[in-house]
Amino acid sequence: MAVTIAVLKERLAGETRVATTPETVKKYAALGLAVVVESGAGEGSSIPDSEFAAAGAKVAKTAAEALKAADIVLKVRGPDAKETAALKKGTVVVALMDAYNNRPVLAALAKQGATGFAMEFVPRITRAQVMDALSSQANLAGYRAVIEGAAAFGKAMPMMMTAAGTVAAAKVFVMGVGVAGLQAIATARRLGAVVTATDVRPATKEQVESLGAKFTAVEDEEFKNAQAAGGYAKEMSKEYQAKQAALVSEHIKKQDIVITTALIPGRKAPILVSATQAASMKPGSVIVDLAVEQGGNVEGAVLGKTALTKNGVMILGAPNLPGRIAADASNLYGRNLFAFVGLLVKDGKLAVDLEDEILKAALLTSGGKVVHPNFTGPAPAPARAAPAKKSAASATAAKAAPAKAAPAKAAPAKAAAEPAPTAKKSAAKKPALAKPAPKKPAPKKK
Repeated sequence: MAVTIAVLKERLAGETRVATTPETVKKYAALGLAVVVESGAGEGSSIPDSEFAAAGAKVAKTAAEALKAADIVLKVRGPDAKETAALKKGTVVVALMDAYNNRPVLAALAKQGATGFAMEFVPRITRAQVMDALSSQANLAGYRAVIEGAAAFGKAMPMMMTAAGTVAAAKVFVMGVGVAGLQAIATARRLGAVVTATDVRPATKEQVESLGAKFTAVEDEEFKNAQAAGGYAKEMSKEYQAKQAALVSEHIKKQDIVITTALIPGRKAPILVSATQAASMKPGSVIVDLAVEQGGNVEGAVLGKTALTKNGVMILGAPNLPGRIAADASNLYGRNLFAFVGLLVKDGKLAVDLEDEILKAALLTSGGKVVHPNFTGPAPAPARAAPAKKSAASATAAKAAPAKAAPAKAAPAKAAAEPAPTAKKSAAKKPALAKPAPKKPAPKKK
């Protein structure tokens, strides 16, 4: 019997993407796999049931029907309680699980005996590039952020020479030069804006300039050594944070559109733009916060809404920007999943090799247990490290000081969790030393 893949309709409010497309359905069929798609799954991406059927998929009326014979379940977001309860033991579930914020989903999958994989944990190695869903979706988010900002901004983006006079080009500032940031820079440049960007990693300067934008940062000796192993940024000193904050504060005042893109897995997004900095911008200026679903990079950002400062600066908190171009987002994500499923199936049969470095890194649950090392302990509250994060990119040195507390609170990440036990031990030793002190003089008095 052929391995059966079930593709379910997304039930999270506002999620318009789908985990497969007619293109990938044909590819699965070529591998000898059967595909069952829940009716209506492609509506948000403008894919009717008839197109899935024409590509060779069976269309099921309900999720329960689609899951009956499913060996592999593909989703954009993690399964809800009803979907999980309908899984048969041993079913493989692959999705963007948002595991740090959805620990109950992991527990439910383990209890059901399902093997769960998180696409966001696919390692960024050469062999896994085609499976990198975070990058494929961030690319589209960066593009859409500029479109959203341009639509809200009440002026033209490019410079225009007219008989009535010249229209100045819009000034766009991108904060955070990852995949989304680079695409935002490229898109804003294509629209004719004057673009600047900043990041604490020195390697990004060349990337920014290669796209025709200007790099903005305090480029001292500390900055030159700011990149840690794996391409991640080191925590900067309070002195550097103060200098960088002062530079950014002056720069933001002159910008028309600011786009923030900083995300840290398992932790609340760092505050990059304070309320004071936002208020310093001109009336009618726009800030687009790509991290609003994870707490936000901008003080005052509201999930799903446009916040307005007293002086008329708009802070856009639109969630799920890839979902606003769902057809392309689904196409790219579907291809990411197809490549991943290729690791799960061999010769038309389900053969999950948990020693494969990609599968091992993405594995969340197996054999009735939560097995990913970041989630085997007590459930932490990663998003509650907000106070330290907010101060990390604030406008003053005083606000920058508490940033050291952030690593200790980020329990899910191994490296970040190490300082926490140390802090506890030192705290425990202080009362132990304090108690014997008054007892020593007591015998002497006797």
